[in-house]
Amino acid sequence: MNPDTGGQYSDERQRQTAAEIARKKVLSAYNTSSSFAAQAQSQQQVTPQSQGTTSTYKNASVGTTVSNQDLQKYHSAWQNYYQKYYNDYYAKAAKQYIETEKLKNARAKSDSERLNAETLAPEATDNETITKTLRSTIQQKADSRFKLKKKHKKLIPALAGVFVVLFILFLQYNRLIFAPIMAYIAPGNVSDDGITAIDPTVSTAVSETNKLIIPKLNVDVPVHFGISNDTHTINQAMMNGVAHFMVPGASAYPGQIGNTVITGHSAGDIYSSNQYKFIFSGLERLVEGDLIYIDYNKVRYTYRMTGTKTVEPSDVESLKYDGDKAILTLITCWPLGTSRYRLLVFAEQISPALDTSTEAPTADQEVTTIDGELPKNENTFFENIFGS
Repeated sequence: MNPDTGGQYSDERQRQTAAEIARKKVLSAYNTSSSFAAQAQSQQQVTPQSQGTTSTYKNASVGTTVSNQDLQKYHSAWQNYYQKYYNDYYAKAAKQYIETEKLKNARAKSDSERLNAETLAPEATDNETITKTLRSTIQQKADSRFKLKKKHKKLIPALAGVFVVLFILFLQYNRLIFAPIMAYIAPGNVSDDGITAIDPTVSTAVSETNKLIIPKLNVDVPVHFGISNDTHTINQAMMNGVAHFMVPGASAYPGQIGNTVITGHSAGDIYSSNQYKFIFSGLERLVEGDLIYIDYNKVRYTYRMTGTKTVEPSDVESLKYDGDKAILTLITCWPLGTSRYRLLVFAEQISPALDTSTEAPTADQEVTTIDGELPKNENTFFENIFGS
């Protein structure tokens, strides 16, 4: 008995149900057997010697007479056997059937509740799904951007280092890029009007400004004569044009016998404020026969180029001249963008006619200082920091 409800347990009810079913089947079989036995009894007479046990009927041979009492005992034994067998069999079958029905009912209930929920609130379900999808998408994008930013942060130090190196290299070597370009551009930022039309045979008075004119290179630049040849003075003069450079054996002025030396820059840093830093960048383009002009003391002197020479920066002796002509030597650094060598361009005065009575001043009179090297381009970035 179930102490909570006062009735039988479910297992007991199942066994009773199975037993009842088995009992009905056995009784049905017994009734069939009884009718058969009654028919056989009407044909044969049962003898008293066969009474005693159910096995007597079971083991009786054909023609043996069995009493009605033994027949009932035989059927009772079989009835007990079948009742026990069917009791266990149907109890298990009933239990399995009940469990299956419970599972079906649970599934049906779950499907019904889900269907009711979707029917009653379809919009809420859709909104929830959309919200989850949108949240997931936003989260994925945020994670992706975070990972990308993290990678970029790792690259920042390396990129900064590369930028610093490239910037320093640009500060040091930019002249290597721009000097060859400027060699084909008007280096003095002047127009060529009036330069190409100069007549070398005419020596009429010119302006009071002392200057150097090279029509082929579109050069028209002031010349600073009679200055000291120390490095500082020469560099200051080349900030405002080109400079007259005098050394013993090469200290003549235009129109005098001897060597007149003029120096100028061929390259400088692009960020330099010196507008004449590329003034001599095109000297390599001159060939024999090209004309060069110098306006000095209101007189225009014409020179014809005769040749070039590349020397070491310390080869000051290459400027010395002991001939009887008036010559011109232009000095600049070479190769373009560096100060490794010096390029010398030589020219001979052809107009006006040379006055042999005028000689170049002696070294003792004009040359006061020399630093031991030929003038060079402006200092590079590292030279300004660590010195020449």
